[in-house]
Amino acid sequence: MSTPEQSQLGRASEYADQYDPSLLFPLPRAPKRSEIGIGSALPFLGADLWTAYELSWLNPRGKPQVALAHITVPCESPNIIESKSFKLYLNSFNGTRFADSEAVRERLRADLGEAAWRGAKAGSGGGVGVQLVLPEQFDQQPIEQLSGLRLDRLDVECTHYQPAPELLQADHSQAPVTETLTSDLLKSNCLVTGQPDWGSVQISYTGAPIAQAGLLQYIVSFRNHNEFHEQCVERIFHDLWQRCRPLKLAVYARYTRRGGLDINPLRSSHPQALARNVRTARQ
Repeated sequence: MSTPEQSQLGRASEYADQYDPSLLFPLPRAPKRSEIGIGSALPFLGADLWTAYELSWLNPRGKPQVALAHITVPCESPNIIESKSFKLYLNSFNGTRFADSEAVRERLRADLGEAAWRGAKAGSGGGVGVQLVLPEQFDQQPIEQLSGLRLDRLDVECTHYQPAPELLQADHSQAPVTETLTSDLLKSNCLVTGQPDWGSVQISYTGAPIAQAGLLQYIVSFRNHNEFHEQCVERIFHDLWQRCRPLKLAVYARYTRRGGLDINPLRSSHPQALARNVRTARQ
């Protein structure tokens, strides 16, 4: 079983400029899910929405081409793809010739799908979604903030900087509400390097009203916590689901990019359309 410590995170790396899919380093989701208390029967649906800003290759005449890539990795896949390995893999396209952008898209789809679903039981594997945004479409890429009521307006005292689910409360004596709450104060650290990961989070739920001050304090409590983006969002979902017992719940986070990549996990208790992969101002 691959571990984060075996990846290229925190190490000096050579940057290959010739196509090399072996650079991708999948990490199993199960161990961290087990730590949180999530077993093989997942309590959520969703996906990890990646954006690759540093994608380039050569056309058949050797002329460089560029694009953005939106990648969708289902949360049911057994692995996440370690982000530095993803960056190294994308760099390996830089000196490689492809017939056209569709050939690049198909190559990404095949390689990323193999890595995300590696080790899956026969017949249970799936793929990943890949969409390329070409330069003539760049001006169609909007910047939007997460919609919802801003928790950050609250003047709260914050004393916890490691996840503190005991801060979460819901008033089950009141009638259920449906609301969407957001915060730009999510920060965690890389599991291996300890480098800061900055994010915004959107929490949508139906159920007993959740105490907003405690929820904001809980979000802030991730500030010194070392965990990958995907794992943080699953921890937030699990803590809210267990502590507040909503009827429906969705947690969506958009993290600022590092190494030309951003990762934006979405977890939902119920089927819903995936969020539009639209960057926030900080991304």
